[in-house]
Amino acid sequence: MAIEIRPAVVFEDVRAVLGPKSPQSTVCWCLSYRIPSKLNNELRGPARGEYVAELCRAEPPPGVLAYDGDTPVGWAAVAPRADTSFARNRKIPRLDDLPVWSLWCVRVRPGHRKQGISHALISGAVDFARAHGAPVVESYPLDNGDAKVDLTMAYPGLRKNFERAGFRKVADTTSVLAGHPRVLMRLDLR
Repeated sequence: MAIEIRPAVVFEDVRAVLGPKSPQSTVCWCLSYRIPSKLNNELRGPARGEYVAELCRAEPPPGVLAYDGDTPVGWAAVAPRADTSFARNRKIPRLDDLPVWSLWCVRVRPGHRKQGISHALISGAVDFARAHGAPVVESYPLDNGDAKVDLTMAYPGLRKNFERAGFRKVADTTSVLAGHPRVLMRLDLR
């Protein structure tokens, strides 16, 4: 299997990975860290997808998609930290004023897991950020050790996967997700 990583510019492909089965459902669409809380709470049902469609037409697009042939099989959200709620997050420290990019969501579709796609997504998201001038990429993965993680809550990724990609832990956070602490990791691109 040859996985290709591409910018998330095709909304239908983003919908295939992130969208709900029912258009009326109010699901994340990977917006909770991207937009202010008030707007996140106001966007309901199809309005969430419509917002993501606009993001797919913007520059830069909202992240990257993994493809197996023409089939979208995974997603990674990556954007300038200043454009996300991580810029103001009280639980995840801001280390400096560098214009870092945040990589906060890695999702692989059921039926395609355990094939190295998350590793390809992390690498592709880093390449995408680098191509857009990022000096550093940050992630906020779960530090779960060998403990199992509910796949629904594994979206920030796992520390060991980011370590394999060259990221290093630079700070603890006070954020906990699914019973696991999150750590701040960085990869310097300079």
